Amino acid sequence: MSKKPVVLVTRQLPKAVEQRLSQDYDARLNATDKIYTTDELITLAEGADAIIPCHTEDLRGDVITRLPASVRAICCFSVGYDHVNLDAAKARQITVTNTPEVLSEATAEIAMLLMLGAARRGFEAQQQIRTNTWADWTAAHDLGLQVSNKRLGILGMGRVGQFMAQFARGFGMQIHYHSRNQLDSAIEQGAIYHESAEALFSHSDILSIHCPANAETHHLLNAERIQLLPDNAIVVNTSRGAVVDDDALIEALQSGKLFAAGLDVFNNEPNIDPRYKTLINTFLLPHVGSATIETRDAMGFRALDNLDAIIANQKPKDLLV
Repeated sequence: MSKKPVVLVTRQLPKAVEQRLSQDYDARLNATDKIYTTDELITLAEGADAIIPCHTEDLRGDVITRLPASVRAICCFSVGYDHVNLDAAKARQITVTNTPEVLSEATAEIAMLLMLGAARRGFEAQQQIRTNTWADWTAAHDLGLQVSNKRLGILGMGRVGQFMAQFARGFGMQIHYHSRNQLDSAIEQGAIYHESAEALFSHSDILSIHCPANAETHHLLNAERIQLLPDNAIVVNTSRGAVVDDDALIEALQSGKLFAAGLDVFNNEPNIDPRYKTLINTFLLPHVGSATIETRDAMGFRALDNLDAIIANQKPKDLLV
């Protein structure tokens, strides 16, 4: 009987995914779901044919250089791959894949939740209930903003952005967007394209960020661009924290330039800037954009489909390098 390929799984995955993995591979599972240190990860990868990491693992260049020679594939359990140095992987001839498409709808749902929670002062309302400070109904206080018929600016009109636009149309919102390329009119469905982020911001009562994190988008939302947003605008981010300059966003929230922000992703997660926690005009979630049973299973199966192809010396569907 041939020996099963060895796969290091860096975090605990859904049961259905781990069951399939264990049937076909010699799986080194993470039963305690701890985040491995770099040294632990490299030690555990000894003799492994592949690694299935999540976004919590920092596979920067020097880490990939230290990986055992046996490792031939990194199959990310994520759509984002900014935690993997693709150049270093390519130099080592390690195949890298991700899991696009399957989490787009769930992430867009969270973007809608963040938008509504921020616009309707959801954090403050929850606090009143949980701290018994809700005195009575009032006509003049706790007033939020309606999102209906507002201008929604989508920064990055990929799969998640397109689902966000689809959902927002149900609220009668006017869709504006910026992406590297303009979409076909059939996909746009009346959405208005802007050739630059700066042009988009001035037309965004609510700005929803859906672009990837890379050198070009690092701190794209900075103080200068925030000033281009209309007064009392709302910022929503479900992409990556690195797209946002925390100092600039926090200052705009404190000054009243922005009405509120809804954030699911942050710089330096989970050790986020503590100032966010002191602001009543923030609606904060702990990076749960894809956290549904259906989506996490689909992500795992997509990663395993890619792994199966690599082990069979075939081209995986979601090849990055």
